Amino acid sequence: MLKIFMWLIAATICVPCYATVDRGAFDLARWNSVVDDLRVRATNEKISTRVFDDTFRSPAVIPSILKSDASQSEFTLTMSEYLSRTVNPARVKNGRIMRKKYPTLLSRVNNKYGVPPHVIMAFWGLESNYGATKARHQLTDAFFTLIYDGRRQEFFSNQLIALMKIADKNKLNINDIGGSWAGAMGHFQFIPTTLAQYGADGNGDGRIDIINSVGDAMFSAGNYLNKLGWNKKERIVRRVVLPGDFDVGMLDGKTKLTLPQWAALGVTNPDGTRLPQTEMLAGLVADVKSIEIQRAEIANQSASIASDDVKSVAPADTDIAPLPVINAYLTYPNFYRIKKWNNSNWYAIAVAELADQLK
Repeated sequence: MLKIFMWLIAATICVPCYATVDRGAFDLARWNSVVDDLRVRATNEKISTRVFDDTFRSPAVIPSILKSDASQSEFTLTMSEYLSRTVNPARVKNGRIMRKKYPTLLSRVNNKYGVPPHVIMAFWGLESNYGATKARHQLTDAFFTLIYDGRRQEFFSNQLIALMKIADKNKLNINDIGGSWAGAMGHFQFIPTTLAQYGADGNGDGRIDIINSVGDAMFSAGNYLNKLGWNKKERIVRRVVLPGDFDVGMLDGKTKLTLPQWAALGVTNPDGTRLPQTEMLAGLVADVKSIEIQRAEIANQSASIASDDVKSVAPADTDIAPLPVINAYLTYPNFYRIKKWNNSNWYAIAVAELADQLK
């Protein structure tokens, strides 16, 4: 008997397997087709009888997961808002406590993979708040639900099969593996295909369990960053300031120049001193949206002042408010390696900022 937690089960609408589902009704025909296809694929992938039976004993569709997938917020935090949420005093304090708890393990990761302790800690803090964030869903249910939904059916089918192989290889009970609604798991929130490729045994028990073993989780994170090319001798970002009228088209991190070239465009250290005169290439990232909003507000204020004829009694050089300097980050190669982990400029900057706090 399938354990299907769904609404309006009696009301079904036929939906082709390649299409997304109508979230207003449960399509039993599609569900059966999805489960049957996965059974065939799992058989072809030679999944063990134990894992196969555990996976298909009571697959479920969870309405709250469909709701989460459908209502992902399009609201984008400003860089300042994002950093205040992610690199806050509590996270820094807890990170320092946890770093003192695992000095030997962090040293082993550093020695084996060349990723310093403060960097591992920063990823750990952002991904799961040092393991405090608990799994909300059984991962098999999350994947069955997202496969049924159909929006990224092939991707999530690959994740479920990878999870079955991981449970098989490491003798794990697949129904005990929990994670996020989107299918990420463990201390560093790996999806199964990432774990399959980069998972490492950190506690020497011959298994890889990134949920219950901090050692396995840290070794896997270190291995992943190492394979991405992490360079422990290089910093991630450098805080800088720019002239107020700087071309915002160059602030998305995609334009790469040497530090002397950036300096020639007016980029300086926050205290106004000159940048190091090295030929290292770097990008430049700032909160373009906030800058444009601020510029528009200044332009509107200036227009309002002009219309009120205030300039007739004010000095000529006060007609237009000066554009404030722009706070930005020079972004080095390690920054772009972080973006292969999570393709977000704000996330990569948060890792850099938290890592600096945890040195």
